[in-house]
This record gives sequence, C-alpha cells and structure tokens, in this order.
Amino acid sequence: MLAKSLRNTFAVVVASLALLVGAGTGQAAINAPAVTDDYMFSKTLSQFSSLRSQTPYSDQLDWSSDGCSWSPDNPFGFKFLPACHRHDFGYRNYKRQGRFTESTRLTIDNKFKSDMYNQCAGNWACNRTADLYYQAVREFGAS
Repeated sequence: MLAKSLRNTFAVVVASLALLVGAGTGQAAINAPAVTDDYMFSKTLSQFSSLRSQTPYSDQLDWSSDGCSWSPDNPFGFKFLPACHRHDFGYRNYKRQGRFTESTRLTIDNKFKSDMYNQCAGNWACNRTADLYYQAVREFGAS
C-alpha cells in the first residue's frame, strides 16, 4: 500500500516537473507585425540571414521559402538567394497577418530590389539581372 502511494506521488511529481520544463521551452507571444517589419526593413540582409538561420518565433512567423521561385537562386553567380528569402518572408508574413495590400506588396518588392542591388555592389550586369528579377515579382508576385 505504501509502495503504491509512493509510486503515485512520484508519478505526480514527475508529471508536474515535465509540465514546468515544457512550459519553459515555448516562445513568448510577440507583436508579430512589429517584429516582421523590424526584420524586413530595419535589419541588414546579413542580419536577416542570421536570424533566418535561427528561425526565432517560428510558431508565430513563417520562415518558409522556395528561394527565388522559378528563377535561379544565384544567376550568373550573383547571390540573390538571401534577398529571395527575405522577400518570401515579407509576402508570407504580411499575408498571414492580413496586411498584404498592393501598397505593402510594393514596399516589400522595393526592399527586394534594394537587397539585390546591395548584393551586386555596383556590378552593372548584376544590377540589370536584379532589375529583371524585380520586374518578375512586380508582374507575377501577387499571383
């Protein structure tokens, strides 16, 4: 009888500890629109890429990406993939948050172009390729 009581008590203590430990692993609720805007428009592309590798608040933010969609991720060796990742992050989270309008789409697309230009570092051929990628998202990005 005493052994059964001790087993039950032990089981309750273990279950309680598991709940306490499990509660500590969840992520706190965030202001997702503010965090999205910060990651989109206040962080450098390098900082964004670092954040993306950590996927903070993954229960509240969509970090998924298909890269540069149907275009090469790094055309002619130009590193556009990080810019495509941030662009996808913007589209996916603005849609998820109910903030995806033609105006916000243009803002996200313009950031995409700026990110690609920064990757190009003044290379004329790279900038012209970035212009093509930008035109593609302006034409087909809403669909």
